[in-house]
Amino acid sequence: MLATPHAPTARARRFGRRAVLRAGATTTAGLAAAALVGCGGEDAAPAAKATPSTGGAAGAVATAAPAAPAVKRGGVYRTFTAGDPPSIDLYTNPSFAARVVSAFTQSRLFRIDAQPGKNPFEQAPVGDLAESAETADGATWVVKLRKGVKFQNVAPVNGRELTSEDVVFSWNKLTGPKSTLAAAVRNIKGLKAVDSHTLQFTHDAPNADFLEQLADGFLFWVVPVEYDGKYDPTKRSIGSGPWIMETYDVSSRFVFKRNPDYFVQGVPYMDEVHQAIIPEYANQLAQFQGGNVFNLSVRSDDVLSLRSQLPKAQWLSRVGTGMWGLFFSPVEASPGAMWHDERFRIAASYAMNRGDLLEFLYNVKALKSAGLDVSTDWNNQVAVGMGKRWWLDPKSAEQGPSAKYFAHDPKEARKLLDAIGLPKDLKITYQYTNNRYGATFGSAAEAIQGSLAEAGFPIVTETQDYSSKFITQTWQGRFQGMSLGNFGGFSSLSGYLGEQIDDNPENRRLLHTKDMLDLKAKQAAEININKRSEIVKQLQRTNDEKMYIVPGTGGGGTSFQAFAARVRGIRDTRGLGGPTEQLAYYWLDA
Repeated sequence: MLATPHAPTARARRFGRRAVLRAGATTTAGLAAAALVGCGGEDAAPAAKATPSTGGAAGAVATAAPAAPAVKRGGVYRTFTAGDPPSIDLYTNPSFAARVVSAFTQSRLFRIDAQPGKNPFEQAPVGDLAESAETADGATWVVKLRKGVKFQNVAPVNGRELTSEDVVFSWNKLTGPKSTLAAAVRNIKGLKAVDSHTLQFTHDAPNADFLEQLADGFLFWVVPVEYDGKYDPTKRSIGSGPWIMETYDVSSRFVFKRNPDYFVQGVPYMDEVHQAIIPEYANQLAQFQGGNVFNLSVRSDDVLSLRSQLPKAQWLSRVGTGMWGLFFSPVEASPGAMWHDERFRIAASYAMNRGDLLEFLYNVKALKSAGLDVSTDWNNQVAVGMGKRWWLDPKSAEQGPSAKYFAHDPKEARKLLDAIGLPKDLKITYQYTNNRYGATFGSAAEAIQGSLAEAGFPIVTETQDYSSKFITQTWQGRFQGMSLGNFGGFSSLSGYLGEQIDDNPENRRLLHTKDMLDLKAKQAAEININKRSEIVKQLQRTNDEKMYIVPGTGGGGTSFQAFAARVRGIRDTRGLGGPTEQLAYYWLDA
């Protein structure tokens, strides 16, 4: 059974008239192929491709859950996560894992309108806490909050109403001087409360991505003002979301219970979510095969065998929006280091065998032979899954002269290293985490390590614990040498680029060269969708001419997720809002 995503008409819109979010379409950032690709024992048809939609000022606001007369209420959904977050306090660390917890318990102003069978990158942002948003010029936005939204009925908030004060408080946490994610919303210059349920956002120029940014599950979740000293946010996550955090046993499990006072009437459908902490993929696979967990991100090598073993399982495929790339310790941490010579970084790009890496990670030939639609495209600085509106194909003529740097050419890499003249006793640390980014990230890191060594890079490998070192030190730019990281998890283009480019003294991993900063600012202010697209592609060409970040194919191939046969209401989303946008609408058949 194949569900085909809807392909909306592409169009650009000016901010010449008042735009009001009520019940229409809104901005989208691109596309990613996403479809249910298996029902029962039937062979799957190729995943559908879709046309990207475009930017604009209008949006939509949801008021209630979609009608679902066949829903069976109750039950416990059993799932897992691969490890503990460094902290569940989303505003003191940049970990994606903290935001997944927030997606259970907290709310955003906007969310993605995830629907069964729909491509999430073609689904509009819709109101979450927001009832409406208005703009006359694209630079000043007035957002009205729903009235009567309650925080969960737990101490110290005790079911009180959420107001503008909570939103402004949370925004100040996100944009504060020590925030590691402030870069992703730096184009939004100010927020003030007009009254208890009205907010005003201001920008220096029209913002082409405003609703997408506020719907991005990596960025802005609303916490109560009691967060500041009235409870310990490293131990409890409190908000107005669909689930209440009942238990967190470190290295064991999370338990979330249905929030009976959730402002979207009728959901969640299930009573509880039990999320076990299972670090090893082999154990995850065994637990899914045994029926103990209800979903699994399946390694590409296991897709065909698992389909045969469990013919009633359901499958969701998507082209990834992550980009596993090499980044380098910044000049502030390592002045005079040889990797600040662009020839060193270009040599690293020549060393990477992107075609073989894509095959190794995504089993492309075997899955295509079995009739599954799998991507053969390569990531650029923008990932394939962000869509052709934004992604620049590095193998195309449009890439220009820097296309040659994406070729696998270890001999050319050696020539560049010889021209630099590396000291004979030099050792360069190549570092990555192998315990948080999924089953294949460690394998990819090892494959890239082998390619670098073959090309003559004198590297010493260091694998790092995600929570204690990688995300808290290396990912913040406090390291020496080169590292492999996962650039992704955002649903908005501004969030995605903000993950990579900003002059943030608290986070020196970010690019802060003038050429990249200028292009980032220019694209953020451009409201003509076609002009903005070209600026984003020029931004990628500029990166690739210097290889500030070396894009790899990992994260941007076609991935597959399996679901137990009894799970209903399956849908896909983009970014990290799954517990709100997906799990709240799942239900369990007998």
